[in-house]
Amino acid sequence: MSQQPDLKIPERRKLNTAPTSLGDKIFFRVASGAANFSIVLVGLILVFLLWQSVPALQSQGIDFIFGSNWDAAAETPVFQIGPMLWGSFLISFLGVILAVPMAIAIAYFIEFMASKAVGRVATTLIDLLAALPSVVLGLWGFAVFTPVAAGWAESLNKAFGWFPLFASDGAGFLASPFIAGWIVAIMIVPIIASISREIFSQIDRDLINAAKGLGGGSYSIFKKVILPTASGGVVGGVLLGLGRALGETVAIFYVLNLVFEINWYEILQQRGGSIASNILARFGEAGPAEISALMASGLVLFVMTLIINSIAAWVVAKAQPWRKNQ
Repeated sequence: MSQQPDLKIPERRKLNTAPTSLGDKIFFRVASGAANFSIVLVGLILVFLLWQSVPALQSQGIDFIFGSNWDAAAETPVFQIGPMLWGSFLISFLGVILAVPMAIAIAYFIEFMASKAVGRVATTLIDLLAALPSVVLGLWGFAVFTPVAAGWAESLNKAFGWFPLFASDGAGFLASPFIAGWIVAIMIVPIIASISREIFSQIDRDLINAAKGLGGGSYSIFKKVILPTASGGVVGGVLLGLGRALGETVAIFYVLNLVFEINWYEILQQRGGSIASNILARFGEAGPAEISALMASGLVLFVMTLIINSIAAWVVAKAQPWRKNQ
């Protein structure tokens, strides 16, 4: 009988990643210090908001979050952010619904369809769009995009006005959550597209080639192979985009009519809200009590965004387990 070969799997070696040279050690210390400082900075912002918010939270109680009245001139001032809180969710949800198909299509085009030169140009343009200041997008949305989107809203109302979501009170189609949702979608498309493209680039090409060898077409491969494989990372990108959408301020301020009345779902009507835009609109003329209430609004928004971004980071990390060993 022939001797069986030794099939014992060798133990994986651990690479030494600790800095050794002076330059590496300096860079490591500077990078570590910057990372730790960012964590401390977030903690200090949270403490500051808590400190400033205490008077408003003590005087308003739980109604501060769920109520729908804001009257700083009353004998006993009332500060409640229910319509603004729900409006932030509604506009962000609309923005995500509009942005996700566009972002995934862009990521698929860059990674699987475009030539390298075209892909580099498209990536640069997407990154440039992500760097545009909110005020620029807000002014563009107010002066250029709003009339166009109002026409879309009117067409939706004519075709589907029988459905409550697209109903209108006849006052017009400007300054609605529908238009604000489009502006937010344009702002978060680069975030979702960049993360989706990164996830798509990590998919094993042999897996895609095997699907092609079995006769799969572009759509079936995308639906059966690419999307299920990358779904975790794409969801993480969507959540990061949602976090950005919740905190958007100036752009929504220019294109939305802020009204302290909860608009549950009538997205074509000229009334809505956003916590960040409400802070921007009132902060300049606010007294001490109202400033405390606005700070408490910021605290609610900060905590919401922090939770969503933490979930997104966890989802993206789960979708890229290989990064644990890097």
